[in-house]
Amino acid sequence: MNRIITISREFGSGGREVGKRLADELGIAYYDKEIIQEMTEKTGLKAEYIQAVSERGMPPYAFQFAKSFAVYSQMNRNQTEILVEQQKIIKELAQKGDCVIVGRGANLILKDYQPMNLFIYADMASKMRRCREKGSKEEKLTDKEMENQMKQIDKQRKKYHEILSGFEWGKKENYHLCINTSDLEIKTIIPSLGAYIRNWFERREKQK
Repeated sequence: MNRIITISREFGSGGREVGKRLADELGIAYYDKEIIQEMTEKTGLKAEYIQAVSERGMPPYAFQFAKSFAVYSQMNRNQTEILVEQQKIIKELAQKGDCVIVGRGANLILKDYQPMNLFIYADMASKMRRCREKGSKEEKLTDKEMENQMKQIDKQRKKYHEILSGFEWGKKENYHLCINTSDLEIKTIIPSLGAYIRNWFERREKQK
C-alpha cells in the first residue's frame, strides 16, 4: 500500500509549508494547487470558486449572489460537482504512489488507504505574523479583521469535515500527529518529522 500523508491545518499555521518541505524531505509527490488546476480543467469553473468549495463547502459569499432559487440551485449543483470530482481526483493521486496531500478532507476521503494524518495548528499571534510575512491579501486587513477572517475559514473547514463524516476537525484523537508551529521556523523541524514518519510507516508494515 502506498505511503500517504494528509495535512489538515488551521489557516495561517504553515500547513502548506510543512507539507511541501516534508514531501521534499521524503522524496515523494506533493499535491495541493495541482488538485485545483485539474478540477478547473475538468469542470470549467473558476479556480477561486473551486478553492473555496473544495475545502470549506459553499463559499461564504454564495448567498449574496443567490438572488433567486434558480441561481442558488445552479450554485448547489456546481458545489456537488466540485466535491464529487475532488474525491475522484484525490483517490487517483493516492493510487499513483507515495504522496503528501494538503487539505480538502483528504484524511476522510482516503481513510481506506490508511494514510498518516497530521494536524498543524498555532496560536493566533503566530498565524497572523505568518500571513503578514507572506505578503498575502490579508496583510491589508486590521488585526481584528484578520483574526475574524481566520476564525471564519477554520469554522467552515470544521463544518465541512463534520458534514462529510461526523469527524471532529482539529480534535487530537482523530489524527496520528498534531504539530504546534507557534514561533517555529518550520524548516528546522522537517528532518526530525521526516524521520518520525518513516518510522511510523515502517512499524505499520511490520504489524501486518
